[in-house]
Amino acid sequence: MSKAVHLTATIPLHLAGKRLDQALAALFADHSRARLQAWIKSGAVSVDNKTVSQRTLVRGGEYIEINACYETPEEWSAEAIPLEIVYEDEAILILNKPAGLVVHPGAGNPQHTLLNALLHHDPALEYVPRAGIVQRLDKETSGIMVVARTPEAHTYLVEELQARKIKREYQAIVTGVMTAGGTIDKPIGRHPRKRTQMAVVPHGKPALTHYLIIKKYRAHTHIRVQLETGRTHQIRVHLAALKHPLVGDPVYGGRARIPKNLSAGLINALRSFPRQALHASGLSLIHPKTGEKVSFELPLPADMQGLLAALDKDDKRR
Repeated sequence: MSKAVHLTATIPLHLAGKRLDQALAALFADHSRARLQAWIKSGAVSVDNKTVSQRTLVRGGEYIEINACYETPEEWSAEAIPLEIVYEDEAILILNKPAGLVVHPGAGNPQHTLLNALLHHDPALEYVPRAGIVQRLDKETSGIMVVARTPEAHTYLVEELQARKIKREYQAIVTGVMTAGGTIDKPIGRHPRKRTQMAVVPHGKPALTHYLIIKKYRAHTHIRVQLETGRTHQIRVHLAALKHPLVGDPVYGGRARIPKNLSAGLINALRSFPRQALHASGLSLIHPKTGEKVSFELPLPADMQGLLAALDKDDKRR
């Protein structure tokens, strides 16, 4: 399926000398450069009624007409999966993703994902790239996410995320007692041997993570984390690099080691915790429609609250 798009404009003189794709990006800021380049390449863009390449330099005064469409991947289907909606308006949707839900269809997960649920909640999202999904959370990470409800909002939010203007806050429970808060500035890239994992590597992409201590326990720490970059598995990789992996992380935490002298209740809580103890708790951004700053916060889910309760109870035994 597809949705028709018709746009027109005249190239202003101040853009003279720019490449066509650069000029269009300035004129149609609601659309990404990649999308405009694809439309030029497909012949959907005419300059004075002629199709030209994206590298063509404009002189100013040319008449631009775009007759294109948003293509919808037909393999994506709507599914009646419950969603916890925190807030929604005509431009954005804020939701609380539960642990265990995959965000986007992929190899091994063609259905039963957040994307399928979004298409059921709002069928118009089939015309928005990735059904409006701007950022991802790992399958076993719970918490807050923003979804764009229009192509224009999606372009805007992706650019804001890349410019590090969307603030994201997490809460985590890690193994070991951290001495103080700090910043982790270590590049992240594909693991040199385990290709399904990420790692701190010398030539990886820049990655910056800030963390503050909420409470220390006998052998664990409850922390608040803020991301400046959004690398795959960033929090999990960075904390593991500090030798303080997330509780319950089977990939980066290594073999679960239960510290000595803990209460039986805490030992049971640690052994039965079903996932990595990570929750996206806060989100702050500039609204794509109103231009106003909006912020959202979510409480910890029941499983992490239960683990903290067990840690608190054990802590009182000291």
